[in-house]
Amino acid sequence: MDMATAPATHCSFGIPIHSHAASSSSFPNRLDCSSSSRFPLHLELSTISIFPRSSSPLKGSMDRVCARPDIDDFYWEKISTPILDTIENPICLKNLSLKELKQLAGELRLELSSIMSSTQIPLSASIAAVELTIAMHHVFHAPVDKILWDVGEQTYAHKILTGRRSLMYTMRQKNGISGFTSRFESEYDAFGAGHGCNSISAGLGMAVARDMKGRRERIVTVISNLTTMAGQVYEAMSNAGYLDSNLVVVLNDSRHSLLPKVDEGPKTSINALSSTLSKLQSSKSFRRFREAAKGVTKRIGRGMHEWAAKVDEYARGLIGPLGSTLFDELGLYYIGPVDGNNIEDLVCVLQEVASLDSMGPVLVHVITDDNQGVENNKRSDITDGQEDDSIKSNFLHYDVRQRTYGDCFVETLVSEAEKDKDIVVVNTGTMMEPSLELFREKFPDRFFDVGMAEQHAVTFASGLSCGGLKPFCVIPSSFLQRAYDQVVHDVDQQKIPVRFVITSAGLVGSDGPLQCGAFDITFMSCLPNMIVMAPSDEIELVHMVATAIHVNDRPICFRYPRGALVGRDQTICDGVPIEIGEGRVLLEGKDVALLGYGSMVQNCLKAHTLLAKLGIEVTVADARFCKPLDIKLLRQLCKHHSFLITVEEGSIGGFGSHVAQFIALDGLLDGSIKWRPIVLPDSYIEHASPNEQLQQAGLTGHHIAATTLSLLGRTREALQFMCS
Repeated sequence: MDMATAPATHCSFGIPIHSHAASSSSFPNRLDCSSSSRFPLHLELSTISIFPRSSSPLKGSMDRVCARPDIDDFYWEKISTPILDTIENPICLKNLSLKELKQLAGELRLELSSIMSSTQIPLSASIAAVELTIAMHHVFHAPVDKILWDVGEQTYAHKILTGRRSLMYTMRQKNGISGFTSRFESEYDAFGAGHGCNSISAGLGMAVARDMKGRRERIVTVISNLTTMAGQVYEAMSNAGYLDSNLVVVLNDSRHSLLPKVDEGPKTSINALSSTLSKLQSSKSFRRFREAAKGVTKRIGRGMHEWAAKVDEYARGLIGPLGSTLFDELGLYYIGPVDGNNIEDLVCVLQEVASLDSMGPVLVHVITDDNQGVENNKRSDITDGQEDDSIKSNFLHYDVRQRTYGDCFVETLVSEAEKDKDIVVVNTGTMMEPSLELFREKFPDRFFDVGMAEQHAVTFASGLSCGGLKPFCVIPSSFLQRAYDQVVHDVDQQKIPVRFVITSAGLVGSDGPLQCGAFDITFMSCLPNMIVMAPSDEIELVHMVATAIHVNDRPICFRYPRGALVGRDQTICDGVPIEIGEGRVLLEGKDVALLGYGSMVQNCLKAHTLLAKLGIEVTVADARFCKPLDIKLLRQLCKHHSFLITVEEGSIGGFGSHVAQFIALDGLLDGSIKWRPIVLPDSYIEHASPNEQLQQAGLTGHHIAATTLSLLGRTREALQFMCS
């Protein structure tokens, strides 16, 4: 039975629900929208300005779903959200009128603003997409219909509407909900939001599987204008156009650009005419007329079909914004632009799109405004000075920004670039590190931000190097994974001196496994021509920048973690190039040698301090290089110690594996030396604070000390360290 002619179902409130034409899949006969309150909607309810009472573990569970947050978890401030309080899942949106949907948008935006002010998590992208999120859940029937997102930062309104409102304050915290969509978290998250640009590919796969299985659910993918810089988006669009499966692609265009010169030009405008044309383009009658015309011209033959297609393309190019015909060329039917903050227009267009069978892939171009409703939704200032002192201190904590490794790197590179005009920077990833703004201000013509185009960034940097420049390719560890083929073929095989600056290396706290830089040591150190190094502190970082500048015969990389610097009171001098493959001994001891790589050297030093209190003196060495290894240092450590422990914040197969390979082939393992590696576990570590993640990974100073004590036969003391 066609959903358009299906009889009305009823919510538990007794209000009839008229289903919009979408999927013909089976849906519940009654909507389970039970709430602690019943309509009418004017009933004053309270929700929250979310302030956690403490950092205690989450009291609720992921299986608990309630419209309003648990009163025990928050300090409450009266905010009237009567409609939002009744929404426990998207089915509850079906019976709301346009007026009520608009009111819900205001309440949801207020809720997100409150969460943002309390958790310090940036939610502007989700605030801008509030109306779009509501409209999609009003028209489509998730979780039967699949809604996929490209960018996690746009999904927080979606999380609230899909039963996770009470858990929002736990977002990105240990045992809390993820900052991204997750198939493990909710059935409404059809696919995990990765590093952007994956939703169309995954959505197309689901659409083809649906067709082969004979189902009829709708597949909706949401992309942003920033993710359209990645090539996978266009690969997926081209394949979608060829396969011609029913698929809805929503381009959520915030009109942001990486290029200032582009921002200064004209932007796509939204007005009454464009709104009318978008509704016309999406209407069933227009689409059917267009398909009928195609059929007639094909039967006429003699080139009539090709001529008519050109006329159609030209006409649609006239009424559409600049560049809209690109999507038609890829095989997607373009509709837009649509005002993404106008509920009525969004619902109208999406209903028409959802009602069409055999429509093929469609792209709906939606323009949203990041500043929408910001002024109206700012929390009023607290004038009585009655805030809790702990809340004040939390805000003060976030106001003071600590110096990071990124700051140190950029300051050093600026200093070097003032002396060497060949130094240039290629930045890639979802966003630019704030510290890089200094380099861009100083040398705007030597700074290239290519956005989420990592493959292009690597080969582009390779070309810059071939042209006689000294490119530093700044790229987060997890994003470098997407450009590995270019690293291998376009850089390493050709021994082109590109300098890779791998940021966000190791564990990344609240961003969890999605942006964890666990694998770069492994996949970079297996390349034959690559020099791989990591600084143990800011002084070493300065020297490694100088080292990279002076390497002109092969590629080189170094990694550094997120977070604050070690913080030693030392004046950072000009960098001095390090001899390639030379490590150093920091503290002399006996019996046990701790060989740290990168930031883990600091935890080795902490372990040394703990062990010294027990009268155990261990050697601490800084490897500096994973490739080439300091062979002389390794032989020295193995000769004078009974145990060698390697420590790294990376996956299996990295620094420790290279050490094991050498000492095995060199015959050192045939003697008295015993080797133990400490690496990241062979599993994904979920979001938590950095210290909690290190504890879970077994990489703290206490864990290193416990491993040492265990090797020395002092098991009881080792267990005490493990439990402390």
